[in-house]
Amino acid sequence: MKWLKDPEKEITSVSCETVRFMMTERGGICVQDLVKRAGLAQSTVSSYLSMMEKCDLLISERHGKWTYYRRNEQGIQKLGQAVGEEL
Repeated sequence: MKWLKDPEKEITSVSCETVRFMMTERGGICVQDLVKRAGLAQSTVSSYLSMMEKCDLLISERHGKWTYYRRNEQGIQKLGQAVGEEL
């Protein structure tokens, strides 16, 4: 989640210009770049991303064979509010 908060700083496998393009034109960061950053298997990263999307913390966009992820700020705010109220 932190990497997607400031992807230009956190995703270093590609240039800042490429990160900006992915965010504006593709709606998020490519799974492959998150895999490189995490140093984990693609299947593991995809599983984590899928779980976070199901929890409404991430939004994905598919472009051809590639999937791009970005934070769902509204979902993150709802989670923070629920934690603050319930715990």
